[in-house]
Amino acid sequence: MLPTHRTFSVPGAGRTGGASGGSGGGSGSGSGGRPGANDAAQRAQFTLALRRAGVMDTRVLSALESVPRPAFVPEALRSHAYADCALAIGLGQTISAPSVVGKMTQVLAVQPNDNVLEVGTGCGYQAAVLASLARRVTSVERHGALADSARQRLSELGYLNVSVLHGDGFCGAPQAAPFDAIMVTAAAPHVPKALVEQLADGGRLMIPVQRRGQAGEVRAELVLLRRQGQELRQETVDQASFVPMLTGLT
Repeated sequence: MLPTHRTFSVPGAGRTGGASGGSGGGSGSGSGGRPGANDAAQRAQFTLALRRAGVMDTRVLSALESVPRPAFVPEALRSHAYADCALAIGLGQTISAPSVVGKMTQVLAVQPNDNVLEVGTGCGYQAAVLASLARRVTSVERHGALADSARQRLSELGYLNVSVLHGDGFCGAPQAAPFDAIMVTAAAPHVPKALVEQLADGGRLMIPVQRRGQAGEVRAELVLLRRQGQELRQETVDQASFVPMLTGLT
């Protein structure tokens, strides 16, 4: 899909990361750790699917290969952890397909010294990938149970540069702003003003935005916004399926 661009004004008017891969724990996908020797074919298929999807950035590939995806998947689904599909994680939420995670991360172009915000922690997988690439990640989750479990999981796996907050994603995390990069992992009805305001100058915001097609169907467009002073440049980069972004806490 060819990107589309437009420019408009900003309403109103600032484990250690930066490595090519994150730390993980354990061995063997059955236990939720890194895949073992018997999983070599599965890992090869995983990497091939990422490349076929257009994920070519070596830092992003390294991060995705190093994060132990089975550790973020319910035990009953761990045999499918490296399949290129979304998997249910409870409370009506999903862990996105690896190719979607890879493409969104690649387009966001996270740098080693970046301060990053993620909206929609879920199981913590995307936060772990971002933490492998950035200096610091703040992740906001509206479901208290998911926030608690993701916080514990990330800590146990050694991702010490991630802070998981129980909060409303539409509000962002002003206490940790400004952000060099913001990633939203659920489809929003619009781009939240608070997230735009929390972007640093030169910052990037990746967000799925709900659109209604000509036949009345609802789809999500992956939109990338770049802030330059008081201007925002908007680019539509792809389409994908996401759970809806909702306000309020549970």
